[in-house]
Parts: sequence; structure tokens; C-alpha cells
Amino acid sequence: MRYDRDLIAHKLIRWENYLNTYKLPAWKELPNIGLYMDQVIALLGQYLDFIPVEDQKNKPVTPTTINNYVRLKVMPAPEKRKYYRIHIAYLIMIFTLKQGTSINGLQQLLPSTTEEEEIRSFYTNYIDRVQMVGNFFTAQTRDAVQDLLNPQEADEGTVENVIIQSILMSGFSRIMAEKLLHLQDADPEKVLELEKISDEQGLHPLAQPPQKEDRDHAL
Repeated sequence: MRYDRDLIAHKLIRWENYLNTYKLPAWKELPNIGLYMDQVIALLGQYLDFIPVEDQKNKPVTPTTINNYVRLKVMPAPEKRKYYRIHIAYLIMIFTLKQGTSINGLQQLLPSTTEEEEIRSFYTNYIDRVQMVGNFFTAQTRDAVQDLLNPQEADEGTVENVIIQSILMSGFSRIMAEKLLHLQDADPEKVLELEKISDEQGLHPLAQPPQKEDRDHAL
């Protein structure tokens, strides 16, 4: 694969500057007047413009995806086909979290309540975390791409290495998140017993014991 190194460096710096200044809307900034689906999609397009769109047929935010999240009870249903502040907050959290977890993960992480005060508190803490993680990510990324930003570096494989590293980091992060989600409501004694058995058997992380849930709890 061939890449223009100057273009890649330019894009990385631009992405860093964007993330370091990007902020999701505060709770009080979310509209609470009742929006129809097309208005919601347009609004989310503004809030989540950092999510890449591969083509016009596969947009990340569509009526179908929103309806599916309502059907699966990941978020509250609209009121007479209108979406209010609570719904917009859920959708922002869903479409930012879905980049790194499954539907089941979303169901476990997001509030199951419809109480506005609880959702407001959760959302406010959430957007603070998004900004904090964004700043941490850009700092880590800058360390990882120093060779790309160095005009004297001539290794043609540098861009591919950065891409592979980014994919692997994303994968390991998702695996860790899924493992922690599997511990929800887990019995500590059972988990530690399975862990002990796994250690005694010298179970390699890539081995495939009979019970997947037990494996996740043990490793």
C-alpha cells in the first residue's frame, strides 16, 4: 500500500487538534421541544460528525438503527413519535459507545431508568469521560506516531504499522471491556475458583474450554 506521508501527518495533527477541542453538548444544551426522526438524525449528524461515513448508503445514524435500539429497549421509546432531551442523550451515548461494544454491552452499561434526573447525572458524567479519554488518546497517539511526524523517517511501512497498532489497541480495549461486563452480578467465589482451576491446568488464553462464560470469568 502506498500513502502520502505528508498527508497522513497532516490528518493526524488535524485529528489531534479536533479531539483536544471536541465536546459533546451539555445536558442543558440538548433540545427538549420534541423532535421528529428526520430532525433527530440531522442533529446527531452535527454532534457525531467525527464518526466516519463509508458511503451514503451506510450512514451510522439511520431511522432503522434508532428504531432497533428502541425495540431492544436500549433506550426509552419516543413519546408520540417525538424525541426529547432524554432520547437525544441516550442516542449520543449509544452511537459513541457502539464503536467499542455490543448491543448487550450497551444494555448493561446504560441506565435502565426513565427518571430524568438519573439520566441527566449519568449523561453529564459520561460526556466528561469522553473528553478525558479523548485527551488521553491523543497524547498516547502522538507518542505512537512520532516516526510519521518526523520528515527524516523513511520507512515506507510506518503508516501500516500505525494502522495495525491502532486496530490492535482497539481490539484489546474491547476485549477488556467485554470481560469486565461479563463480571456483572458474578459470584466472586465462583470466579476465583474457576480462576484457580484455570491456573492449575495452565490454561492458555487462546485455549477453548467447554464453557465460554466460565472461560471469561476465569481468565
